[in-house]
Amino acid sequence: MRMRCLAATHHRSTMPRQLFVTTALPYANGHFHIGHIMEYIQADIWVRFQRMQGNQVHFVGADDAHGAPIMIAAEKAGKTPQQFVADIAAGRKPYLDGFHISFDHWSSTDSPENHALSKEIYLALRAAGLIAVKPVEQFFDPEKGMFLPDRFIKGECPKCGAKDQYGDSCEVCGAVYAPTELKNPFSALSGATPVMKTSDHYFFKLSDPRCGEFLQTWTQDGKLQPEVANKIKEWFTKDENGEGGLGDWDISRDAPYFGIEIPDAPGKYFYVWLDAPIGYLASLKSYFASGGPKARYGEQRDFEAFIADPAVEQVHFIGKDITYFHTLFWPAMLHFSGRKLPSQVNVHGHLTVGGEKMSKSRGTGLDPIKYLKLGMNAEWLRYYIAAKLSARNEDLDFNPEDFIARVNSDLVGKYINIASRAAGFLSKRFQGRLCQVGGTREETPETIQAQEMLRSLQARQGAIVELYEQRDYGKALREIMLLADRINEYVDANKPWELAKQEGQDARLHEVCSVCIEAFRILTIYLKPVLPALAEQVEAFLNVPPMFMAKSQELLGVHTIGDYKHLMQRVDAKMLEALLEKPEPAAAMVETVKPGGEDIAPTITIDDFTKIDLRIAKIVNAEHVEGSTKLLRLTLDVGEGRTRNVFSGIKEAYKPEDLIGKHTVMVANLAPRKMKFGVSEGMVLAASHADEKGTPGIYVLEPVAGAQPGMRVR
Repeated sequence: MRMRCLAATHHRSTMPRQLFVTTALPYANGHFHIGHIMEYIQADIWVRFQRMQGNQVHFVGADDAHGAPIMIAAEKAGKTPQQFVADIAAGRKPYLDGFHISFDHWSSTDSPENHALSKEIYLALRAAGLIAVKPVEQFFDPEKGMFLPDRFIKGECPKCGAKDQYGDSCEVCGAVYAPTELKNPFSALSGATPVMKTSDHYFFKLSDPRCGEFLQTWTQDGKLQPEVANKIKEWFTKDENGEGGLGDWDISRDAPYFGIEIPDAPGKYFYVWLDAPIGYLASLKSYFASGGPKARYGEQRDFEAFIADPAVEQVHFIGKDITYFHTLFWPAMLHFSGRKLPSQVNVHGHLTVGGEKMSKSRGTGLDPIKYLKLGMNAEWLRYYIAAKLSARNEDLDFNPEDFIARVNSDLVGKYINIASRAAGFLSKRFQGRLCQVGGTREETPETIQAQEMLRSLQARQGAIVELYEQRDYGKALREIMLLADRINEYVDANKPWELAKQEGQDARLHEVCSVCIEAFRILTIYLKPVLPALAEQVEAFLNVPPMFMAKSQELLGVHTIGDYKHLMQRVDAKMLEALLEKPEPAAAMVETVKPGGEDIAPTITIDDFTKIDLRIAKIVNAEHVEGSTKLLRLTLDVGEGRTRNVFSGIKEAYKPEDLIGKHTVMVANLAPRKMKFGVSEGMVLAASHADEKGTPGIYVLEPVAGAQPGMRVR
């Protein structure tokens, strides 16, 4: 008998599902890190699984291109923000191709589509009465002369007290707050203590009862993981003082800013978090405009009709640190602008390495490009990450010993071993032809056993499909490896290497080896979402077309396979050592440490130095300069029988009364400089850290006791 459809095919609708899938948009100020790759692998597995089910998936991504950090980084690099972002985007392909990430389209939030859609959604929210304008006191960097973006203000979290947190959200407790709520704030650009200035800001009225009512229902109706939905309940709750609950969301920023200008509000721009999620829709719109769906599925649909279609499922994969934006602001923006809501928001945890949070400076990161350059198989990492992922919002740990054990034991020792133990006999003894398991001859107990084993593999398709659907990849892979164990037990029980030595056992040997290849093919189908490149090699080896999930319910029967070539190497522990090797301290100092936050100036000669006349000066008087946020007016005695007037940008660090009577060092032969406040006759020397991550503060130089006005510093 020919063995076909040994188990019932997993039921699915005759109409393919229509899926629109995204990952969080990476900020375009640097290359991908391993956290990005982990998220992309998680989403890519789900996308590939859906395609193997016959569903239509549009999987898009984009660079999150806007914001003051991009503007500032571009300025430092001597580029326009657009060129800076383009250069970052140009470096994405090796990461995505290297780890077999199957995005259909990649765009940017600075695209024409995103500019248009962001303005459309904003105007719809305004028409719904959900936009308000309020004067806001916000931090201003007196040294840089600009309002500070949230991410360039740091301090202590107002909720949990964690230090060194950004001005918009806490990475420790997940709280979202206004930067003015930070305790002990400082500018991450200059280290200066910011001052308060007032500016009109635009707000999305999340506190409107309509928003609260809608969100309390939407967040609890099964679109989120239970633990995420439970966490969100806390964000609606007010304490006994009436504090907490949903607050209005500041969606504007003042010029200078790289972003999308707010309609009818010159000099005001959308805060990056407003237009970033809209970038999901904009990337899809760009993909549709490029004819991508027609190229993949042979049909082209109108973007607006597609995104409004109730049958279309919109699925987001995100990290837990941006849950607030994706489960409150984003659905509220969509709902009250008249657009369809996400079907799922899937939240994952962080990736640690050896139990430690990744840190480039401490050498505990895992560089994706270094991984590939070392010749490490991308599918080792895909398998390992999948084996760690569950449907829950849980952190994952990359453990080197565990990585080696899982890959070498599971993938090579269990799975690949099945094919390698059988393919050689089939090639040498049977010209690569598989036999029909069971056939027309009288069935033996051994044949019945083989059929039952293959049926048991096929019978697990439904459970494996459901685990993939629920993103419970770790359980799916454990299930698959249990099946691999069962096949290897069959091989050990039937010992093809011994059958090959015995006369009259050719039929038996042929059947055992054919069963192994049939079983190997079924396992490959189950593993294909995780190991797409390996599955493609197996398809070539087996001489079969691309395999879908439903094909696991069929057997090849009488069929000729190709020559077997080794499919996967074992992990060499030395590769892991090289991957995780921390930089040598000396090398690290040369590459990353700049004294005082900046490079040493170019070399000068002693003649150059002697041209600068440094003198001890006594500060006779110090006073504020009306109209200036930076300057103090110093009256200095340099031992000349007269005093000098010097303006110094040290106002945020010193009170005038604290300077009077002190001695300092000044450049005495600097040409006088005419300023709008008067003439400055020299320069007082002060130390500061140039790096935005350096020690904040300005320190006027003070000579040791005994130095007198007029003494030269040599």
